[in-house]
Amino acid sequence: MFRIATDPVPGSLARLIGLQAEWYARHWNFGLPFEAKVAAELGAFAASLPRADSRLFLALDGQGSVQGGLALDGREGRRARIRWFILAEPARGGLGRRLLAAALDFADARGVEEVWLTTFAGLEAARRLYESAGFSLVKEEPETGWGAPVTGQTFARAFPGAARPVG
Repeated sequence: MFRIATDPVPGSLARLIGLQAEWYARHWNFGLPFEAKVAAELGAFAASLPRADSRLFLALDGQGSVQGGLALDGREGRRARIRWFILAEPARGGLGRRLLAAALDFADARGVEEVWLTTFAGLEAARRLYESAGFSLVKEEPETGWGAPVTGQTFARAFPGAARPVG
């Protein structure tokens, strides 16, 4: 059984960086530049914690080992960004939905106007998860910053209590 935690355990960042580096190298041929980018950005985010507008959500197994996680980065003010969302492959199958729900509940409780994330085309299971949580594709363009050429995508979700345009 897995639990969602917001208090980091020793090695949390290293485990999340490792999961990212291993998965994206195996499936997308991303290399050391990608791992370095994740390490630098996740490290800078973690150094800014604790903050009332941001959280690191960890998926821990029964022994307290990190099996995945994501960050909700609220440092932009009324917008927040989902970042570094990853799960160990054996932990997949519903845990990602729980992690995302925890982050969105946190954002919604604070009245965040929009939650957004970046990803790239080809991650179909992730896209289905985002769309089922109310995200919509708002931008798509070629990118090279991931370590290999991809079609970058930005998804966004408005605060559920926000008025929606009619028509």
